[in-house]
Amino acid sequence: MRIGVLTGGGDCPGLNAVIRAVVRKAIMHYGWEVFGIKNGWAGYISKDAEQLDLWKVSGILPKGGTILGTSRTNPFKKEGVPQQIVENAKDMGIEATVAIGGEDTIGVAYRLHELGMPTVGVPKTIDNDLGGTDFTFGFDTAINIATEAIDRLHTTAESHHRVIVVEVMGRHTGWIAVYAGIAGGADVILVPERPFDVTEVCELIKRRHERGKSFSIVVVAEGAKFKTEVDVDGSLITQDVEVDEFGHVRLGGIGSVLGREIERRTGFETRVTALGYVQRGGTPTAFDRVLATRYGVKACELIDRGEFGKMVALRGNKIIAVPMKDALEMKKVDAELYDIASLFFG
Repeated sequence: MRIGVLTGGGDCPGLNAVIRAVVRKAIMHYGWEVFGIKNGWAGYISKDAEQLDLWKVSGILPKGGTILGTSRTNPFKKEGVPQQIVENAKDMGIEATVAIGGEDTIGVAYRLHELGMPTVGVPKTIDNDLGGTDFTFGFDTAINIATEAIDRLHTTAESHHRVIVVEVMGRHTGWIAVYAGIAGGADVILVPERPFDVTEVCELIKRRHERGKSFSIVVVAEGAKFKTEVDVDGSLITQDVEVDEFGHVRLGGIGSVLGREIERRTGFETRVTALGYVQRGGTPTAFDRVLATRYGVKACELIDRGEFGKMVALRGNKIIAVPMKDALEMKKVDAELYDIASLFFG
């Protein structure tokens, strides 16, 4: 058998660990051929692929990014392209595809499966917002990076008696903000699931200062929204108005808007740090390396059993298979978890 493996969407720590696991399991256990599809779904459109052997995946476990390249290509944006991909895969002799990605990549894989292309999915996103799985690989690395940044910002905030706003990734969900905020001892955490009143945020900060604290750390997810009108009215803060092929705008800037409002309303000197792409770059944590490896091995097992249209997932400590469509139901931050975080606000 010949299988394909691709990485789509944003890069993420642990992608190479999945690729390595797929190649080793496929070759060592099943005797299959493995072809790496270049730059996500774009590689199937242009038939751009390379055969992967044990030598090519040797040493890639700790490396960030993806050796296959990635893109945000949406085949369903143009008529006839999805069927072209199905036919190209057949022409390339590829009998099954492992699609590693987030909601968009898995969504395309599911729709191609419905068109007759055998696919299995591996859940990837630092946002941890895919349904069907407890955790996606890449999330643990992102929250460790964010937590370390918050720890470092604590010392400079305390030294200069400032409020520091830390903007982290999280388009629709606040998993990174909540986990890193709790771990880093943030004084306020703002997430997309709960639109916030900037007046209430300022009151929390004032109350903290009244207790004798001369600094505060505010963690805000990039997709958080103002409940009441400030410079915007319940809208996402974006860097530009352009959208990618899946209809997503580039978020960013909520931290700066919030920082200005805090300083204006409280009189406390305020600085803003946006962590940006540093959260999803570089070496994956040990947890993500192990999880990604387990996902890659399980993906091959699903192919061997002919369980297509499914995605590997973590439930408790077990790797299981769930329908791909389950991944498309966005997983919001648990209300109980946010309530725990809020105990430490102000």
